[in-house]
Amino acid sequence: MDQLQPKLLWGIFSRLCSIPRPSKHEEAVLLWIQQWAQQQGIHCEQDQAGNLKLSKSPRPGCEGKPGIILQGHVDMVPQKHQETQHDFTRDPINAFVDGEWVTAEGTTLGADNGIGVASALAILASGDIHHGPLEVLLTVDEEAGMNGAFGVQPGWLEGSLLINTDSEQEGEICMGCAGGVDALLSLPVEREPYASGHVALKVSISGLRGGHSGVDIHLERANANKIMVQLLASLTVPWQLVHVRGGSLRNALPRDAEAVIVLSPDDQVAAIEQLQAAMAQQDTQYEAVDTQMILSIDSTSAAPVLTAAGQQRVLDLLQSLPHGVYRMSQTVAGVPETSSNLGVVTLSDDYLDIQCLIRSLTNNGRDELARVHQAIARLSGARCQLDGAYPGWTPDPNSSLMALVKTCYQNRFQADPKVVVMHAGLECGLFKRHYPDWDMVSFGPTIRFPHSPDEKVNIASVQRYWELLVNVIESIPANQV
Repeated sequence: MDQLQPKLLWGIFSRLCSIPRPSKHEEAVLLWIQQWAQQQGIHCEQDQAGNLKLSKSPRPGCEGKPGIILQGHVDMVPQKHQETQHDFTRDPINAFVDGEWVTAEGTTLGADNGIGVASALAILASGDIHHGPLEVLLTVDEEAGMNGAFGVQPGWLEGSLLINTDSEQEGEICMGCAGGVDALLSLPVEREPYASGHVALKVSISGLRGGHSGVDIHLERANANKIMVQLLASLTVPWQLVHVRGGSLRNALPRDAEAVIVLSPDDQVAAIEQLQAAMAQQDTQYEAVDTQMILSIDSTSAAPVLTAAGQQRVLDLLQSLPHGVYRMSQTVAGVPETSSNLGVVTLSDDYLDIQCLIRSLTNNGRDELARVHQAIARLSGARCQLDGAYPGWTPDPNSSLMALVKTCYQNRFQADPKVVVMHAGLECGLFKRHYPDWDMVSFGPTIRFPHSPDEKVNIASVQRYWELLVNVIESIPANQV
């Protein structure tokens, strides 16, 4: 990877891959960046939220240019295949070149947003780029709730133009994004002893493609949590629920789920046949988008089960909660307006806990779907807490920075870029709270399957992204506002 071009960018990204940096565990990478800045002679400071700001004076002759801010987040989504042995808080990412792509061995790569962070640091380290006053804003905990962006205070940054590096399709320039809110549901349950002589089965679903709950939600891939509840609901023999679990992050499409059920030995064969038949129906339903789904049924140890009434409430709640696109945008063709990801399901001794991430291009759409979750919770006897609401980024059709990026792209690649509004959440909307006059765009290289172990970044697109980024920075005129 160190031999790829641009060499400076890939070298920094390689170093980032060697440092564990899942959300809420960014201490090591923040320390490395601070030490790196000191070695480069670049001013670096940290705010109370943990974010870093690196600053560099303008090149001689560029003092009249407006200040520009390059922005990215240092954390990454920790996802791995079930068979992969990896501790994201301790182990480096095993990244490697695979033809035209860079990917990782059985885990997320962290190109989201590691390539963007590496590009910003490479701009700082380069000695031949004609830039005005330059700041690099690196936020923490973006993937787990944008908490770093929430903590950015007014007056800390001086620039007026911001380039967010967290987009994932080369050739596209983003000028707006969805906002969101977490819906956290908790349903109390009661347990009782299972009948003497009964046996337990562990039902597991794996092999789903998963993906980013914003970028990929419209692809209608299978949700392991939804499939599991459909399998359990298909059983006609008597059974009782011990355990159910699925998904690991509220912003990643669930790729696996498991449940433990107890039943009479006389019904075991029939139950297995019914589960297999139900899974065959799911295979047919998702054959165009999820071709590697696996159902495993194994004997396991029994434990106290849910009461009959509690079990029915669990099934009803999981079946009732929406997942997927709720409404498509009427103003931005082909883009979801509002969606929900039924991301994480966990059944403990006393509660069923569910984490959903609601996204919308409009605050009204976000709040409407949030009220749907609250209503379903009330009908089920559950509690629904809404947490971490953040606004979308409203497009500015008069953005002079957008016009400049489009012109640079056209001149560089003799093609028109696609201007988009994305359903995934970017931090730009939060920055507008304290910096309403910032002119902002977002662009980046091509990253496939972010938030999943299949994540990969296209090598050639990184080179083109770098060329565009440098060209934009150097093309900002002194009268740019």
